[in-house]
Amino acid sequence: MSLKKTLAYIRRYKNFLITSHTNLEGDALGSELAFYFLLKKMGKGANIVNEDSAPLSYDFLPGIKKINKFTRKLAGVKFDCFAILDCSSPQRCGRVWQINTNNKPTLNIDHHISNKRFAAVNWVETNVSSCSEMIYRLYKELGIRFDKTTATLLYVGILTDTGSFRYSNTTTQTHKIAAELLKYNLDTAKIYNQAYGNIPFEDAKLFIKIASKMKLAYSGKLAWFEIERDTLKNKSIRIDLTEYLMNFARAIKGVEVAVLLRENLGSDEVKVNFRSQSKVDVNKIASFFGGGGHKTASGATIAGNISKARRKVLAKIKESFI
Repeated sequence: MSLKKTLAYIRRYKNFLITSHTNLEGDALGSELAFYFLLKKMGKGANIVNEDSAPLSYDFLPGIKKINKFTRKLAGVKFDCFAILDCSSPQRCGRVWQINTNNKPTLNIDHHISNKRFAAVNWVETNVSSCSEMIYRLYKELGIRFDKTTATLLYVGILTDTGSFRYSNTTTQTHKIAAELLKYNLDTAKIYNQAYGNIPFEDAKLFIKIASKMKLAYSGKLAWFEIERDTLKNKSIRIDLTEYLMNFARAIKGVEVAVLLRENLGSDEVKVNFRSQSKVDVNKIASFFGGGGHKTASGATIAGNISKARRKVLAKIKESFI
Protein backbone atom coordinates (compact mmCIF):
# COMPACT_ATOMS: atom_id res chain seq x y z
CA MET A 1 0.00 0.00 0.00
CA SER A 2 1.35 3.45 -0.90
CA LEU A 3 -1.13 5.78 0.77
CA LYS A 4 1.70 7.80 2.38
CA LYS A 5 3.43 8.28 -0.97
CA THR A 6 0.10 9.23 -2.56
CA LEU A 7 -0.46 11.90 0.08
CA ALA A 8 3.08 13.17 -0.45
CA TYR A 9 2.49 13.49 -4.21
CA ILE A 10 -0.76 15.37 -3.67
CA ARG A 11 0.94 17.80 -1.30
CA ARG A 12 4.04 18.22 -3.47
CA TYR A 13 2.66 18.87 -6.95
CA LYS A 14 0.62 21.86 -8.09
CA ASN A 15 -1.06 20.88 -11.37
CA PHE A 16 -2.69 17.52 -12.01
CA LEU A 17 -3.97 15.74 -15.09
CA ILE A 18 -6.68 13.25 -14.09
CA THR A 19 -7.97 10.36 -16.18
CA SER A 20 -9.64 6.96 -15.89
CA HIS A 21 -10.47 3.94 -18.01
CA THR A 22 -12.42 3.76 -21.25
CA ASN A 23 -16.14 2.89 -21.08
CA LEU A 24 -16.71 5.22 -18.15
CA GLU A 25 -19.16 4.34 -15.38
CA GLY A 26 -20.26 5.68 -12.03
CA ASP A 27 -17.16 4.92 -9.97
CA ALA A 28 -14.74 6.23 -12.59
CA LEU A 29 -16.69 9.48 -12.93
CA GLY A 30 -17.47 9.88 -9.24
CA SER A 31 -13.88 9.31 -8.12
CA GLU A 32 -12.42 11.56 -10.84
CA LEU A 33 -14.68 14.47 -9.98
CA ALA A 34 -14.34 14.02 -6.22
CA PHE A 35 -10.55 13.97 -6.62
CA TYR A 36 -10.75 17.07 -8.83
CA PHE A 37 -12.69 18.97 -6.16
CA LEU A 38 -10.31 17.77 -3.44
CA LEU A 39 -7.39 19.27 -5.37
CA LYS A 40 -9.28 22.50 -5.98
CA LYS A 41 -10.07 22.79 -2.26
CA MET A 42 -6.31 22.55 -1.68
CA GLY A 43 -5.62 25.36 -4.15
CA LYS A 44 -4.21 23.02 -6.81
CA GLY A 45 -4.73 23.10 -10.57
CA ALA A 46 -6.50 20.14 -12.18
CA ASN A 47 -7.88 18.97 -15.51
CA ILE A 48 -9.87 15.81 -16.25
CA VAL A 49 -9.34 14.25 -19.69
CA ASN A 50 -10.82 10.89 -20.72
CA GLU A 51 -10.70 8.84 -23.87
CA ASP A 52 -14.48 8.49 -23.90
CA SER A 53 -17.35 10.86 -23.25
CA ALA A 54 -19.31 10.34 -20.04
CA PRO A 55 -22.52 8.33 -20.55
CA LEU A 56 -25.53 10.63 -20.81
CA SER A 57 -27.14 8.90 -17.84
CA TYR A 58 -24.55 10.60 -15.60
CA ASP A 59 -25.37 14.13 -16.74
CA PHE A 60 -26.81 14.77 -13.26
CA LEU A 61 -23.41 14.50 -11.56
CA PRO A 62 -22.26 17.83 -10.11
CA GLY A 63 -19.27 19.11 -12.07
CA ILE A 64 -19.79 16.71 -14.99
CA LYS A 65 -18.94 19.49 -17.46
CA LYS A 66 -15.47 19.68 -15.94
CA ILE A 67 -14.69 16.42 -17.75
CA ASN A 68 -13.10 16.71 -21.19
CA LYS A 69 -13.07 14.16 -23.99
CA PHE A 70 -9.63 13.61 -25.47
CA THR A 71 -8.69 15.70 -28.51
CA ARG A 72 -5.33 16.54 -30.04
CA LYS A 73 -5.70 20.06 -28.65
CA LEU A 74 -5.95 18.68 -25.12
CA ALA A 75 -2.75 16.73 -25.68
CA GLY A 76 -0.95 19.99 -24.88
CA VAL A 77 -2.48 20.45 -21.43
CA LYS A 78 0.14 21.33 -18.81
CA PHE A 79 0.60 19.34 -15.60
CA ASP A 80 3.30 18.20 -13.23
CA CYS A 81 1.55 15.03 -11.97
CA PHE A 82 -0.50 12.54 -13.97
CA ALA A 83 -3.17 10.83 -11.81
CA ILE A 84 -4.84 7.68 -13.16
CA LEU A 85 -7.91 6.58 -11.19
CA ASP A 86 -9.89 3.32 -11.22
CA CYS A 87 -7.74 1.97 -14.04
CA SER A 88 -5.72 -1.25 -13.99
CA SER A 89 -3.31 -0.56 -16.86
CA PRO A 90 -2.10 2.34 -19.04
CA GLN A 91 -3.69 0.74 -22.10
CA ARG A 92 -7.13 1.13 -20.52
CA CYS A 93 -6.63 4.92 -20.49
CA GLY A 94 -6.68 4.96 -24.28
CA ARG A 95 -4.86 7.83 -25.99
CA VAL A 96 -4.79 9.94 -22.81
CA TRP A 97 -1.78 7.93 -21.64
CA GLN A 98 0.16 9.33 -24.61
CA ILE A 99 -0.21 12.90 -23.28
CA ASN A 100 2.58 12.23 -20.79
CA THR A 101 5.34 12.68 -23.37
CA ASN A 102 7.65 14.38 -20.85
CA ASN A 103 7.41 11.50 -18.39
CA LYS A 104 5.92 13.55 -15.56
CA PRO A 105 5.42 11.74 -12.23
CA THR A 106 2.49 9.31 -12.35
CA LEU A 107 0.05 8.38 -9.60
CA ASN A 108 -2.10 5.25 -9.81
CA ILE A 109 -5.12 5.01 -7.45
CA ASP A 110 -7.13 1.84 -8.00
CA HIS A 111 -8.94 -1.13 -6.45
CA HIS A 112 -8.78 -3.71 -9.28
CA ILE A 113 -7.09 -7.01 -8.50
CA SER A 114 -5.60 -6.99 -12.01
CA ASN A 115 -3.77 -3.67 -11.53
CA LYS A 116 -0.32 -3.70 -13.19
CA ARG A 117 1.32 -1.25 -10.75
CA PHE A 118 2.42 0.79 -13.76
CA ALA A 119 2.95 4.22 -12.17
CA ALA A 120 5.74 5.81 -10.14
CA VAL A 121 3.41 5.64 -7.12
CA ASN A 122 0.79 2.90 -6.96
CA TRP A 123 -1.87 2.98 -4.27
CA VAL A 124 -3.87 -0.18 -4.94
CA GLU A 125 -6.43 -1.49 -2.44
CA THR A 126 -8.14 -4.59 -3.79
CA ASN A 127 -10.28 -5.12 -0.69
CA VAL A 128 -12.30 -1.90 -0.98
CA SER A 129 -15.61 -1.50 -2.77
CA SER A 130 -14.58 1.21 -5.21
CA CYS A 131 -12.07 3.85 -6.15
CA SER A 132 -14.53 6.36 -4.68
CA GLU A 133 -14.02 4.73 -1.27
CA MET A 134 -10.30 5.41 -1.66
CA ILE A 135 -10.88 9.07 -2.56
CA TYR A 136 -13.06 9.33 0.57
CA ARG A 137 -10.00 8.16 2.51
CA LEU A 138 -7.92 10.95 0.94
CA TYR A 139 -10.40 13.58 2.12
CA LYS A 140 -10.09 12.18 5.64
CA GLU A 141 -6.30 11.93 5.62
CA LEU A 142 -5.88 15.45 4.23
CA GLY A 143 -8.51 16.99 6.50
CA ILE A 144 -10.59 18.27 3.57
CA ARG A 145 -14.25 18.85 4.44
CA PHE A 146 -17.01 17.18 2.45
CA ASP A 147 -19.94 19.13 1.06
CA LYS A 148 -23.09 18.05 -0.78
CA THR A 149 -21.28 18.05 -4.12
CA THR A 150 -18.40 15.81 -3.05
CA ALA A 151 -20.66 13.58 -0.94
CA THR A 152 -22.93 13.04 -3.95
CA LEU A 153 -20.02 12.11 -6.20
CA LEU A 154 -18.55 9.63 -3.75
CA TYR A 155 -21.95 8.12 -2.95
CA VAL A 156 -22.71 7.58 -6.66
CA GLY A 157 -19.32 5.92 -7.17
CA ILE A 158 -19.85 3.56 -4.25
CA LEU A 159 -23.51 2.90 -5.11
CA THR A 160 -22.80 1.90 -8.70
CA ASP A 161 -19.65 -0.17 -8.09
CA THR A 162 -21.36 -2.22 -5.37
CA GLY A 163 -24.46 -2.86 -7.49
CA SER A 164 -26.50 -0.77 -5.03
CA PHE A 165 -24.74 -2.49 -2.12
CA ARG A 166 -25.58 -5.98 -3.45
CA TYR A 167 -22.16 -7.24 -4.54
CA SER A 168 -19.65 -9.10 -2.39
CA ASN A 169 -17.31 -6.08 -2.37
CA THR A 170 -19.75 -4.33 0.00
CA THR A 171 -18.22 -4.30 3.48
CA THR A 172 -19.03 -2.91 6.91
CA GLN A 173 -16.74 0.01 6.11
CA THR A 174 -18.61 0.64 2.86
CA HIS A 175 -21.87 1.06 4.75
CA LYS A 176 -20.21 3.29 7.36
CA ILE A 177 -18.88 5.57 4.62
CA ALA A 178 -22.27 5.69 2.89
CA ALA A 179 -23.91 6.56 6.20
CA GLU A 180 -21.54 9.49 6.70
CA LEU A 181 -22.09 10.77 3.16
CA LEU A 182 -25.86 10.68 3.69
CA LYS A 183 -25.46 13.32 6.39
CA TYR A 184 -25.05 15.87 3.59
CA ASN A 185 -28.76 15.83 2.75
CA LEU A 186 -28.50 13.49 -0.23
CA ASP A 187 -31.75 12.50 -1.93
CA THR A 188 -30.96 8.79 -2.34
CA ALA A 189 -34.20 7.98 -4.16
CA LYS A 190 -33.50 10.73 -6.69
CA ILE A 191 -29.88 9.65 -7.14
CA TYR A 192 -30.92 6.04 -7.70
CA ASN A 193 -33.56 7.05 -10.22
CA GLN A 194 -31.16 9.31 -12.10
CA ALA A 195 -28.50 6.59 -12.25
CA TYR A 196 -30.77 3.67 -13.08
CA GLY A 197 -34.16 5.05 -14.08
CA ASN A 198 -35.44 7.56 -16.65
CA ILE A 199 -34.71 5.16 -19.50
CA PRO A 200 -35.58 6.75 -22.86
CA PHE A 201 -38.00 4.70 -24.94
CA GLU A 202 -35.47 4.37 -27.78
CA ASP A 203 -32.89 2.95 -25.38
CA ALA A 204 -35.46 0.52 -24.00
CA LYS A 205 -36.20 -0.71 -27.51
CA LEU A 206 -32.48 -1.17 -28.20
CA PHE A 207 -32.05 -3.11 -24.96
CA ILE A 208 -34.96 -5.39 -25.88
CA LYS A 209 -33.53 -5.92 -29.37
CA ILE A 210 -30.14 -7.04 -28.03
CA ALA A 211 -31.49 -8.97 -25.03
CA SER A 212 -33.89 -10.92 -27.24
CA LYS A 213 -30.90 -12.41 -29.07
CA MET A 214 -29.17 -13.58 -25.91
CA LYS A 215 -27.78 -17.10 -26.14
CA LEU A 216 -27.07 -19.74 -23.51
CA ALA A 217 -24.36 -22.40 -23.47
CA TYR A 218 -22.81 -25.01 -21.22
CA SER A 219 -26.07 -26.22 -19.69
CA GLY A 220 -27.27 -22.68 -19.11
CA LYS A 221 -24.23 -21.63 -17.08
CA LEU A 222 -23.13 -19.08 -19.69
CA ALA A 223 -25.23 -16.29 -21.20
CA TRP A 224 -23.83 -14.04 -23.89
CA PHE A 225 -24.84 -11.10 -26.05
CA GLU A 226 -23.35 -9.68 -29.22
CA ILE A 227 -23.54 -6.12 -30.50
CA GLU A 228 -22.39 -5.60 -34.06
CA ARG A 229 -20.87 -2.31 -35.17
CA ASP A 230 -23.92 -1.00 -37.05
CA THR A 231 -26.25 -1.61 -34.09
CA LEU A 232 -24.91 1.38 -32.15
CA LYS A 233 -23.82 3.55 -35.08
CA ASN A 234 -25.09 7.15 -34.83
CA LYS A 235 -26.90 6.42 -31.57
CA SER A 236 -26.70 8.50 -28.38
CA ILE A 237 -27.45 6.06 -25.60
CA ARG A 238 -28.28 7.41 -22.15
CA ILE A 239 -28.16 4.16 -20.22
CA ASP A 240 -25.14 2.03 -19.31
CA LEU A 241 -26.12 -0.67 -21.77
CA THR A 242 -23.44 -3.08 -20.57
CA GLU A 243 -24.63 -3.08 -16.97
CA TYR A 244 -28.30 -3.40 -17.93
CA LEU A 245 -27.57 -6.41 -20.13
CA MET A 246 -25.28 -8.06 -17.59
CA ASN A 247 -27.70 -7.60 -14.72
CA PHE A 248 -30.47 -9.04 -16.87
CA ALA A 249 -28.38 -12.12 -17.71
CA ARG A 250 -27.21 -12.73 -14.15
CA ALA A 251 -30.80 -12.66 -12.92
CA ILE A 252 -31.56 -15.79 -14.98
CA LYS A 253 -31.61 -19.01 -12.95
CA GLY A 254 -28.52 -21.11 -13.51
CA VAL A 255 -26.39 -18.45 -15.22
CA GLU A 256 -22.95 -18.25 -13.64
CA VAL A 257 -21.15 -16.14 -16.25
CA ALA A 258 -22.46 -13.37 -18.53
CA VAL A 259 -20.51 -12.03 -21.50
CA LEU A 260 -21.06 -9.09 -23.82
CA LEU A 261 -19.12 -8.87 -27.09
CA ARG A 262 -19.28 -5.48 -28.81
CA GLU A 263 -17.56 -4.46 -32.03
CA ASN A 264 -15.68 -1.17 -31.82
CA LEU A 265 -16.98 1.57 -34.08
CA GLY A 266 -13.60 2.87 -35.18
CA SER A 267 -11.35 -0.21 -35.30
CA ASP A 268 -11.27 -3.91 -36.05
CA GLU A 269 -11.52 -4.86 -32.40
CA VAL A 270 -14.11 -6.34 -30.07
CA LYS A 271 -14.64 -5.13 -26.52
CA VAL A 272 -15.59 -7.97 -24.20
CA ASN A 273 -17.20 -7.57 -20.79
CA PHE A 274 -17.35 -10.44 -18.32
CA ARG A 275 -19.53 -10.82 -15.23
CA SER A 276 -19.64 -13.73 -12.80
CA GLN A 277 -21.85 -14.75 -9.91
CA SER A 278 -18.64 -15.58 -7.95
CA LYS A 279 -17.73 -19.21 -8.72
CA VAL A 280 -15.82 -18.32 -11.90
CA ASP A 281 -12.92 -15.86 -11.70
CA VAL A 282 -13.51 -13.74 -14.81
CA ASN A 283 -10.46 -11.61 -14.02
CA LYS A 284 -8.31 -14.62 -14.96
CA ILE A 285 -10.24 -15.04 -18.21
CA ALA A 286 -9.97 -11.34 -19.08
CA SER A 287 -6.26 -11.34 -18.18
CA PHE A 288 -5.70 -14.15 -20.68
CA PHE A 289 -6.87 -11.71 -23.37
CA GLY A 290 -4.77 -8.82 -22.04
CA GLY A 291 -7.52 -7.26 -19.92
CA GLY A 292 -8.51 -7.52 -16.28
CA GLY A 293 -10.62 -6.12 -13.48
CA HIS A 294 -12.22 -7.97 -10.60
CA LYS A 295 -12.99 -11.62 -9.91
CA THR A 296 -16.67 -11.02 -10.69
CA ALA A 297 -16.40 -8.16 -13.22
CA SER A 298 -13.71 -7.70 -15.86
CA GLY A 299 -13.12 -6.63 -19.43
CA ALA A 300 -10.74 -7.02 -22.38
CA THR A 301 -10.28 -5.96 -25.99
CA ILE A 302 -9.65 -8.60 -28.65
CA ALA A 303 -8.37 -7.86 -32.15
CA GLY A 304 -10.40 -9.16 -35.09
CA ASN A 305 -14.07 -9.60 -35.87
CA ILE A 306 -16.81 -10.61 -33.50
CA SER A 307 -17.10 -14.23 -34.67
CA LYS A 308 -13.40 -14.89 -34.03
CA ALA A 309 -13.59 -13.17 -30.66
CA ARG A 310 -16.65 -15.23 -29.73
CA ARG A 311 -14.92 -18.52 -30.51
CA LYS A 312 -11.87 -17.60 -28.44
CA VAL A 313 -13.89 -16.32 -25.49
CA LEU A 314 -16.32 -19.22 -25.35
CA ALA A 315 -13.48 -21.73 -25.56
CA LYS A 316 -11.65 -20.07 -22.67
CA ILE A 317 -14.79 -19.88 -20.54
CA LYS A 318 -15.50 -23.55 -21.21
CA GLU A 319 -12.30 -24.40 -19.33
CA SER A 320 -13.87 -22.93 -16.18
CA PHE A 321 -16.86 -25.27 -16.43
CA ILE A 322 -14.92 -28.48 -17.02
